[in-house]
Amino acid sequence: MKRIGFLMFVLLTCLISGCGNGTTTNVAAPQITTFDAPGAGTSAGQGTLPEQNNQSGMIAGISNDANGVAHGFVRDAQGRFTTFDAPGAGTVSGEGTYAFGINDAGTVVGLYGDNLGTDHGFLRTSDGTITTFDAPGAGGPCGTGCHQGTRPAAINLAGEISGYIIDASGGGHGFLLAPDGTYTFFDPSGSVFTDADTVGIDPAGTITGPYFDANGALHGYVRDPDGTLTNFDAPGAGTGPAQGTIPNTIGPTGTIPGTIIDASGVFHGFLRAPDGTFTTFDVPGAGSSHTTQPPSSSRPRPFFRIPGQGTQAVATNQAGITEGNFIDASFVAHGFIRTPDGTITTFDPPGAGTGAGQGTIGPSSINVSGAVTGFYVDASGVYHGFVRTP
Repeated sequence: MKRIGFLMFVLLTCLISGCGNGTTTNVAAPQITTFDAPGAGTSAGQGTLPEQNNQSGMIAGISNDANGVAHGFVRDAQGRFTTFDAPGAGTVSGEGTYAFGINDAGTVVGLYGDNLGTDHGFLRTSDGTITTFDAPGAGGPCGTGCHQGTRPAAINLAGEISGYIIDASGGGHGFLLAPDGTYTFFDPSGSVFTDADTVGIDPAGTITGPYFDANGALHGYVRDPDGTLTNFDAPGAGTGPAQGTIPNTIGPTGTIPGTIIDASGVFHGFLRAPDGTFTTFDVPGAGSSHTTQPPSSSRPRPFFRIPGQGTQAVATNQAGITEGNFIDASFVAHGFIRTPDGTITTFDPPGAGTGAGQGTIGPSSINVSGAVTGFYVDASGVYHGFVRTP
């Protein structure tokens, strides 16, 4: 296309889709809409953090207010918000209600931290009814900022909940909570801390997540519906402290996307197929410097947010489309989409910051239609939500 033709194309696109309105960009087909939950704070470290979307386009997530207190929210496909707090949720900075997972029935699962530093689970049905629960063996109270207790992370359509507990000794153990209230606990062989904070559960009840070994290295596991546990390491994963394999979620067909931390501390994306075969990849433009800060789940997140450079694969849908983020050589984060044939498209919502520690940090979920939700950090360090539709 000649330059004048290209400029006319851009002008027509702007006239049709509204360039410069600060909320939507539409180049060819994809559209990115940004949003803020009601009551979200507007200072650094505050704002809106979407965590998961379901097949109908509902989004569940977290709103951090001006006092640093977390609140849950659900945003429907029309952009309408419902915010909520679990009974007993703390009202001091660092506590509150954290909505992590949502299934296709609109049921939300997550945790709330109380004012004594203990985490508890909650389940919120589509009619707004909230039920709280504590898993047997969960620790707490242990003081503000300690966060022992129960940490649910994901729920499937059958109502099975996956998560983990932190016991009174600070140890982590995975659990499956059945709809009838029955708990099943598990720890992969060699685990000194089973961290299901990044856990996912698929429609069949297969669970994945990472665990730490005695040397501080990370490994992945898969727990089949019959209880069989299989440990795995992605190709190229380092074996030292804060190195290894991090499964981030599990897709509807059993594909596990995740992050490799190599021996130099650089991140690489991976996909593990249900038969155990791996595909590894790096997004063009991803940085290759190492991180000096080890991964941590000291405060609840549905998957690791690790300072560093490289590629992190986060979620995969039924069609095998994967989304995630990459961190460039300037420590700025960007989102990406990867199709099954390996084609990668990168993106950033309008307003994403361009400094170190800013940008599209949190693409976190992709549904059957290919809609991606997550959050970005602006130039002031404030979190905002987005949804990218194909």
